[in-house]
Amino acid sequence: MSHTKTNKDQLVARVRRIAGQVAAIERALEAETGCAVVLQQVAAARGAINGLMDEIIEDHLREHVAHPGLDDAARAKGTDELIAVIRRYAK
Repeated sequence: MSHTKTNKDQLVARVRRIAGQVAAIERALEAETGCAVVLQQVAAARGAINGLMDEIIEDHLREHVAHPGLDDAARAKGTDELIAVIRRYAK
């Protein structure tokens, strides 16, 4: 996916922040932190993952569905890929 190479550093930084959030959840559970605090941390991590997903979906749409230079077969492939991912993500 060449378009992810363009903003690779930003995407990797987001993933590392998410990994840090997940590690903080683990530490909170190990320390038997109150459930309200852990729930807040989980909600924040979920929001971060959703934001990452949104950004990558947008990039996919722009590059593999709506890009002016694509032929019909490439557009259909990009659409099918996105539908499969959204169905899996929505479960």
